[in-house]
Amino acid sequence: MSVALVSIIVLAVMFIIATMFPINMGALAFVGAFLLGTIFLGMDAKDILASFPGGLFLTLVGVTYLFAIAQNNGTIDILVDKAVKLVDNRISMIPWVMFAITAAITAIGALGPAAVAIIAPIGLRFAQKYNINPLMMGMLIVHGAQAGGFSPIAVYGVIVNGLIQEAGFDFSPTALFLTSFAFNLIIAVVLFLVLGGRNLAGQRASAIAERVAEARLSVSVGSQAADVDFKGSGSGTYGPRDPAGDGAAPHPPGQRFGQAMTILGLIALAVIALGFKVDVGFVSITIAVFLALVNPSAQKGAVNKISWSTVLLICGMLTFVGVLEEAGTIEYASNAVATLGAPLLAGLLICYIGAVVSAFASSTAILAALIPLAIPFLSTGSISATGLICALAIASTIVDVSPFSTNGALVLANAPEGTDKDRFYKQVLGYGGIIVLAGPVLAWALLVLPGWL
Repeated sequence: MSVALVSIIVLAVMFIIATMFPINMGALAFVGAFLLGTIFLGMDAKDILASFPGGLFLTLVGVTYLFAIAQNNGTIDILVDKAVKLVDNRISMIPWVMFAITAAITAIGALGPAAVAIIAPIGLRFAQKYNINPLMMGMLIVHGAQAGGFSPIAVYGVIVNGLIQEAGFDFSPTALFLTSFAFNLIIAVVLFLVLGGRNLAGQRASAIAERVAEARLSVSVGSQAADVDFKGSGSGTYGPRDPAGDGAAPHPPGQRFGQAMTILGLIALAVIALGFKVDVGFVSITIAVFLALVNPSAQKGAVNKISWSTVLLICGMLTFVGVLEEAGTIEYASNAVATLGAPLLAGLLICYIGAVVSAFASSTAILAALIPLAIPFLSTGSISATGLICALAIASTIVDVSPFSTNGALVLANAPEGTDKDRFYKQVLGYGGIIVLAGPVLAWALLVLPGWL
């Protein structure tokens, strides 16, 4: 048996174990990289760790640290408050406010689960108060997170663009961001119309802006039971304890200065990272440390809220992918796909693989594993590289509405009190099944089949 085939078996076993047991796949990936590299390839520790993504590690830590501070000092509350006021208390616009804020948070650099963990309790509380369909509200929040997830400074965007850049392809990060945003926006519009959004037209909520703080704090019993009471970034896994303490800091009136500085910091992050092409990891952690210095109380417990489980997941997977490259696995898999003799069919198959596995496992891990496997196949020129990468990215993340994914689970955990939990679970499960079946083929039909990208 060839080393390439052994490595594929190891990868499959990793996904199976991570699906069946509560073990972080990044930890499994480090073990897989160590065993595969040392036993089958004769690599030493230095060679294996050469693939460790130090830059991405800094990006993940810096961005999640920054948003933990923004969450602690009440800046996110202010953004929601102002956004609701902008739509003049129209109930029909509240789901779109939640969609837009979640998209903005992820586009600036927050992890999707972090954004959903922050916004889902607020949105679903509003859904309960104003008779908005909770499925519509929850799914619009998740699609908002995915809509902003592929901006050039977002985590997904950084991963995909980095992998494509390493491969030397002529690829447009803007096309990736816009196609993902448009795809999720279209689905959100359909959901809004089908699930009763038109019935909300003309209705207004009295003093809704003043209730934002109440909605923010009145987290459902389900959320508390799931241990996602704004104490992490959706992963449910904590890192080493921070000596500064645990739990969210209070929001005294004196924190307005810190909130203003945080808003300026978020703007600065976007301008410096995008406009001046400065590394987003260094920029975000510099801004976060500055905010911690000017408002020390806001950083209470912030280090604990860094998504350590996601950091472990991504760094482990990308280290393992480096060992796969050394084993020749990527070339082996690409040649196998190419032997199908139908590039378009092969592209559709890759999209479905990404969607089905991602519905039960980590979308980030899937992107880190599948895109390198697809790159040599794309180098043949028989299919649009930009189109397939965009379709694969969408197919692998659109299914995060599944109740088995972190985002879907967060929506379930924050179901409004009084909701029939079994019925709500079946609704989310049914919608997730529809997306898994229809999402990949729609992305493929729109982005790959026409060949316009």
